[in-house]
Amino acid sequence: MKKIFSTLVVCFGTAICIAQELNCKLTILHEKITGIDAQVFTAMQKSLTEFMNSHKWTNEEFSVSEKIDCNILINLTGNNLGGDPDTYIATMNIQASRPVYNSGYSSTLVNYIDKDIQFKYTQFNAINFDENQITGTDILSSNLTALLAYYSYLIIGLDNDSFAPDGGTTYLKKAQNIVSNAPESKTISGWKAVESTHNRYWLIDQLLSTRFQDVRNFWYSMHREGLDSMYTKPNEARTRILTGVKKIYNVNKENPSSILIQFLFNAKTEEFLHLVASAPKTERAQYISLFTALDVANAAKYNNLK
Repeated sequence: MKKIFSTLVVCFGTAICIAQELNCKLTILHEKITGIDAQVFTAMQKSLTEFMNSHKWTNEEFSVSEKIDCNILINLTGNNLGGDPDTYIATMNIQASRPVYNSGYSSTLVNYIDKDIQFKYTQFNAINFDENQITGTDILSSNLTALLAYYSYLIIGLDNDSFAPDGGTTYLKKAQNIVSNAPESKTISGWKAVESTHNRYWLIDQLLSTRFQDVRNFWYSMHREGLDSMYTKPNEARTRILTGVKKIYNVNKENPSSILIQFLFNAKTEEFLHLVASAPKTERAQYISLFTALDVANAAKYNNLK
């Protein structure tokens, strides 16, 4: 994939290094799990990291400099589902970022905690994923790879969306395909519309819904036309981003309490605060009123900028 400001990384003097898509650091926390050899968790962390970084998620060519930085923290909170000590319940914290043109700054794309994680990991068993057969013979083992694949495609889709209008549609649809074919059992949750209004089903549904198209349009404009222009045209870029939030406000009025709006602000609150703070005081009030309505949890921070 040739991004506009990517730098070619040359190996051995002449050949361009072609890498997989993700540069993922995956961490396993297991303090709450007792009675299992710590080497199991060391192996789990190593094998899941290798899976994320070695699996070919797209048909595009990524140079080393184009790999998407991401972090996944899996916090194991319990185990022994159905009497199987290799099964776990957990939370998963997913973070991803992309570089901003002409700067040393990276903009957060994803900052999300999934609290509906159930899976099976057996040491020494191979970890594989086939998008044409998402559910294998072992349901909970399949759920592990389905979860990791879902968030891989989500990250890649959002990264592509930030460089081209609707550029990530192919990968967001792959994430949606995982939702449609996800493993099913009484011990697995997070994939079905009826389970919650804030889960994996609704996140990808809203990203691909025409009702939320203005959110994706804003996502592209904020990154490519806004943040990437901050070095050369800071005032114009800032204004473009802040005035664009009006469209998010309108989407939120029609779709209150949507997971997608919450997902957006989980990633972007700090950037929005910085942008408002850098605007002239005479202009801030109009933006603060929008942000306090959209990002209620951080309303006090916006109001402090008046």
